Amino acid sequence: MSTFHLPNHSPPLPIHLPPTLSEDKLLSFIPFQNWLSTLTHSLSLQRQRSHPFHASPYSLRTIDVQAVDYFGGDRVGFVKLRAEVTNERGEKLPGSVFLRGGSVGMMLILQPDDLAPDTEAEKQVILTLQPRIPAGSLSLPELPAGMLDDSGTFSGGAAKEIAEETGLEIPAGDLVNLTELALGSTREEGEEGEEGEEREDLERGVYMSPGGCDEFVPLFLWQKRVSREQMRGWEGKLSGLRGEGEKITLVLCPLERLWRVGARDGKILAAWALYEGLRREGRI
Repeated sequence: MSTFHLPNHSPPLPIHLPPTLSEDKLLSFIPFQNWLSTLTHSLSLQRQRSHPFHASPYSLRTIDVQAVDYFGGDRVGFVKLRAEVTNERGEKLPGSVFLRGGSVGMMLILQPDDLAPDTEAEKQVILTLQPRIPAGSLSLPELPAGMLDDSGTFSGGAAKEIAEETGLEIPAGDLVNLTELALGSTREEGEEGEEGEEREDLERGVYMSPGGCDEFVPLFLWQKRVSREQMRGWEGKLSGLRGEGEKITLVLCPLERLWRVGARDGKILAAWALYEGLRREGRI
């Protein structure tokens, strides 16, 4: 194990590394950069008299990187670390962290175009079925997840499967950011809290497991009206049945049953709640 001190950090912050991870690799890992910046800002807010930890503020003392997983050879994919966050009283905050960064979730809704545009009738949501070994599942229903590429188009394994099975591509211009609508823009919220006090600057997404993981997921809505004939064709094709060896497949789920079918997937429940809340307020 090797140790270095984080550059330009006061007080000095020692970081312990396993033999499989270099200083340069860690410091260039975007999820580590974002996590450290966010935590540092949140800790700085303890200087405000109204902060609950103002009397005995916590500090980040050390970071012990315990493990790293690489993708595609030498690209850092996941980092597991323990952050020591204590105050002068010797009190600690839980600091086990699994860093993986953000992704995006897509609530993709199809509806026959012979229905009135303002009705919720016969809406179907595209879900994926795929193995999720951490959950012990070989066929977990989920909201399609992936990333937005440089052009703003939904990409990744689920996006590829959707394009192959339906011919649908989801460009950025057609997406509605449900999370952003619910949170409000920074300008609407204001950069400061009551009496001019600053707020925490968290990621603009849903944290799926904040007790142990930095993953955040902005949730987007995409709705498309298609011919009834096309819808019937997709209903027959997107049945969830998987061919031999097929790792990911698609299934259509009636919107009114989404909360029940997707009760194990945090992305589904969060997207459904945001959709229903924003629709009630007339914002989508």
